[in-house]
Amino acid sequence: MAYDKELAAAIKAASLAARLCRKVQKALLQSDVRSKHGRNKSPVTVADYGSQALVSFVLQQEFPGEFSLVAEEDSIDLRKDGGGEIVERITKLVNESLTSDGSYGVSLSSEDVLKAIDSGKSEGGSQGRHWVLDPIDGTKGFVRGDQYAVALALLDRGNVVLGVLACPNLPLTSISVAHPHSPNNEVGCLFFAEVGRGTYMQLLDGSSTVKVQVSAVENPEEASFFESYESAHSMHDLSSLIAQKLGVKAAPIRMDSQVKYGALSRGDGAIYLRFPRNGYREKIWDHAAGSIVVTEAGGVVTDAAGKQLDFSKGKYLDLDTGIIVSNQKLMPLLFDAVRASLAEKAKPQP
Repeated sequence: MAYDKELAAAIKAASLAARLCRKVQKALLQSDVRSKHGRNKSPVTVADYGSQALVSFVLQQEFPGEFSLVAEEDSIDLRKDGGGEIVERITKLVNESLTSDGSYGVSLSSEDVLKAIDSGKSEGGSQGRHWVLDPIDGTKGFVRGDQYAVALALLDRGNVVLGVLACPNLPLTSISVAHPHSPNNEVGCLFFAEVGRGTYMQLLDGSSTVKVQVSAVENPEEASFFESYESAHSMHDLSSLIAQKLGVKAAPIRMDSQVKYGALSRGDGAIYLRFPRNGYREKIWDHAAGSIVVTEAGGVVTDAAGKQLDFSKGKYLDLDTGIIVSNQKLMPLLFDAVRASLAEKAKPQP
């Protein structure tokens, strides 16, 4: 089944949201940063809410029938006393974005925006179609002025059938340990993939579309690997041990967000390791878009036991220990190194 209309809508929505985010990041003020209520200290920004409202609105305009969105944010904090000013700023940003696009000819009220944000409360699952959104994946990177992504995917009966990663700060040219930033300031690209159709990269404005492939590296000594920038998101010591056993010589490239999936899909690195600390449950919006971007580019995405990620169980991924990503040739060697490293870590220390 082709998903051409859905993919076009997803690219449009993610592109608009990425432009909104880029605008806010340029003028980031300390007052934009709020803490997620009752969970952790991960910052939520005006852009985070604005991105979700914008994607939700665009998708509902394009598909006005039955609509299901599994997304990260809700409006609980915004509806509290003192939230009025930030809601006005979000509404202004969303309306400016819609005006610049010119497709819909509407002006949203603050309540319209709050309702759009709250339309992301679906639980997902194995029946029907569900959009899956992380409005700003990598909020800490966003606040630092570094990497983040607008990550949007579509589930059909529990399977990811398309994914879009809009990466406003990712250089168009290959990144490496030595050059994590583009020397000529050419940044901003979007990856998109549809099941059975491959993965493509283009500029955020929609031009210069090229098909991408994962790295063909077969020798681990020539491979480089990605891991999370934040040590709280992935155990760097375990990744280091795996890389050592595998024979990887290059230092890790540490980046925020699903941008790592995009970079890996075009061959910037050959391996991505993510091993959260015990007790952490992965959410589907942190991996749905990125996983299909990599697999359609010829890569492999599994948990530490070699099982494919299962997006049909609701908001969370039930998986073994962590997530490993590589090409077909390196994956068997990577599995061996992961198993050996986990076994070594599990041994009682003398």
